[in-house]
Amino acid sequence: MQLNPKDLILTLLLAADDRELEAREAVSACALFGVRANSVRVALVRLNAAGLIEAVGRGSYRLGAKAVGLAGELGLWKQAEARIRPWQGDWLMVHTGELKRSDKPAMNRRQRALRLAGFEALQRDIYLRPDNLVEDIAALRQRLQRLGLDAEALVWRAQALDPASEAQARTLWDGPALTAQYRESTRRIREWLAKMPALDLDEAARESFLLGNAVIRQMIYDPLLPDPLVDSAARRDCLAAVQDIDEVGHDIWRRLRDAAFSAAPESAGSVD
Repeated sequence: MQLNPKDLILTLLLAADDRELEAREAVSACALFGVRANSVRVALVRLNAAGLIEAVGRGSYRLGAKAVGLAGELGLWKQAEARIRPWQGDWLMVHTGELKRSDKPAMNRRQRALRLAGFEALQRDIYLRPDNLVEDIAALRQRLQRLGLDAEALVWRAQALDPASEAQARTLWDGPALTAQYRESTRRIREWLAKMPALDLDEAARESFLLGNAVIRQMIYDPLLPDPLVDSAARRDCLAAVQDIDEVGHDIWRRLRDAAFSAAPESAGSVD
């Protein structure tokens, strides 16, 4: 399976626990997915030029300033259960009606921010989510802005909706489908962890990356809904399983990186 080398490099750096990534390590890792060495070097140059990574020595890279903040936000999935509280029936609201629609990149950032924070559209320009987050309105507003929401957007708490809007709001998320996804991901992870000891290192690295990346993305975009909109116990089980494969995957890739670093010739780290 061939992946986009830029996406793969960024994912490797996100999982690197603040370690630098050698070009030779990137080449070795990407080769597991059929990506050629020259494509990896071109991707490193382009990511560096875009400010998403930065060189910290000849052939050595870390996340750039443009990626560090988003990396921190994306890593919040690990604290998902600590970020929510029992739902009392209130809603968090965002209004975007006064914002410009002509700036397509800004609109894309706006939609991504709302999606990452679990908001759905109740009607045109009005988005909401259950008020079951531990952060207050000020902290939520700051987080949305870090994710890309315009500073001019209105953010507030609604203690009661009219009956029709309340009924509509509760249908904006497919709770049964989310619950089914939790259970399916938990099953896939547990089955893979059971067979992992029999895999060779390359195969384990490749499979842990593909499965781990998919389920972590699921957690990153999870709206963190409360009961009764989803089965929160199924989400907790899934989150525990995702944390397990994340830890196992980190260990596998550390071993792979160590092997690549010791085996690759010195010239492989040069990206000019």
